[in-house]
Amino acid sequence: MTILAAFRAFRIHNDGDGYRSGIEAVSIDDLNPGEVVIKTAYSSVNYKDALAGTGQGKILRRFPLVGGIDVAGHVVASTDPAFKEGDPILVTGSGLSETRDGGYAEYARLESRWVIPLPTGLSLRESMILGTAGFTAALALLRMTENRQSPALGPLAVTGATGGVGSLAIAIFAKAGYEVHAISGKADQAGYLTSLGAHAVLGREVLETAAPMASARFGGGLDNVGGAMLAGLLAQTAPYGNVASAGLAATHELHATVMPFIIRGVSLLGVASAGTARDIRDEVWRRLAGDWKPANLDAVCTRETDLDGLPAVFETMLAGGSLGRTVVRVADTP
Repeated sequence: MTILAAFRAFRIHNDGDGYRSGIEAVSIDDLNPGEVVIKTAYSSVNYKDALAGTGQGKILRRFPLVGGIDVAGHVVASTDPAFKEGDPILVTGSGLSETRDGGYAEYARLESRWVIPLPTGLSLRESMILGTAGFTAALALLRMTENRQSPALGPLAVTGATGGVGSLAIAIFAKAGYEVHAISGKADQAGYLTSLGAHAVLGREVLETAAPMASARFGGGLDNVGGAMLAGLLAQTAPYGNVASAGLAATHELHATVMPFIIRGVSLLGVASAGTARDIRDEVWRRLAGDWKPANLDAVCTRETDLDGLPAVFETMLAGGSLGRTVVRVADTP
């Protein structure tokens, strides 16, 4: 397949002219080296993408770079015999839009060690509805289950429930057989959260406690917020339950005590999706394409845009107005 001599990319600069981003024409030689070249079909928008695209967060470690931490498409060229022309693949994290050019371009050049063959059971579009957000939620559940989490311990709480990770966590946890309690400050989105599989939708005040421990209300959960909400969730987690920390939408700080850990045996598990080892990455995607695949993925995808629409999506997301997942359609590919 012939690669266009020049193609569109959403590129981010930081130089003497300041921090800026936008659509520009690039060539394949402008992209970082890699064994696999794909024609991009879809990408997605994560909070990290909004921070990188606007400069409101120090995400990129080198400039210029093409944005987009997720990408899916078809192989057009490969020097790695494990991949051949036409193969559908995906990549999430793995340095994209941080140290390497990412998925917001009509073509992407990728390191083969991070390229995941599209699992049977997922379309390219579905893989990007999931993207880093779904991968993070599923990685959290994998870590919890490896530490003996079970539905018998009680419901799993999900904070930041209307965001991408939160929305997909609700759907994934419910599919895996857990009762899920969504915790959100957006009471008007209760119907949306229930449609994803939430058994109950609770206000943020349920996690407000000044005590180092409170009555055990949850079997564990996934926190996307940090700060007092994470401390409150730890204080209300049942003996030997697990709380996974995956975000800092409110703050990076955590003021808590060791009481839940040493009296109830609660575990606090960190979830860092970007650099996940390849064998774990393969297992997470196997589960996402199989027994953990939400039946309602389309309900999580509340917005679809093209490359030109990215700045508006970033603005909405950083203003706290995002809901669910935004898929970026780069090419008309199923």
